[in-house]
Amino acid sequence: MKLSVVMPVYNERNTIKEILRRVRSVDLGEISIEIVAVDDGSDDGSVDILKMEADSTTKVICHDRNIGKGAAIRSGLEQVTGDLIIIQDADLEYDPDDYRDMLAPVLKKKAEVVYGSRFTGERRNMLFWHMLGNKFLSLVTDVLYNTTISDMETCYKLFTKETLEDISIRSNGFDVEPEITAKLLKKGIRIYEVPISYAGREYYEGKKITWKDGVLALWALLKYRFVN
Repeated sequence: MKLSVVMPVYNERNTIKEILRRVRSVDLGEISIEIVAVDDGSDDGSVDILKMEADSTTKVICHDRNIGKGAAIRSGLEQVTGDLIIIQDADLEYDPDDYRDMLAPVLKKKAEVVYGSRFTGERRNMLFWHMLGNKFLSLVTDVLYNTTISDMETCYKLFTKETLEDISIRSNGFDVEPEITAKLLKKGIRIYEVPISYAGREYYEGKKITWKDGVLALWALLKYRFVN
């Protein structure tokens, strides 16, 4: 069995080598790991680091210009060969040591999709308004899609390859998170959540998401409730 790690990258030269090291060092027993890193038009030297890190288990895809996280994930999914797929941001907010906990429900045949919840595990406290926005978007998801998810916007999402085969991702930006969630729930797939650790960054450390992305996420939840 193989786990494909899709890693969107945009201007993360300070963290890219360390996150690659952490992913490669995770011991998953008989499950092998491939990394599909997608540089989304970085202009800080990230792409040069990625090219040097490419090897037999690390594919590197380069966008000529910055399009967005959703576009990077879409490009990465086109190249995966694993039985299981997880999205891994290139910063250090999410810890690959949590892969084992996320894989467990799938390996035990309890789930096809697993989300890592930032609100049920150990964490570095996030900004209040970020927390409020996340909880609001999760509540909207629950109401619109008849579920009880605690962290829709989590960036740790793990899937069996089959669950994504007939899902077409349209979003180019951060609204890819609600789009994927909406389309999974509309297929009747129940999302399994496990606690993960979380070390959120501050804006001066390179955090990129803003309140505008929250508005786009809300619109995506409403839109994909009624269109495919």
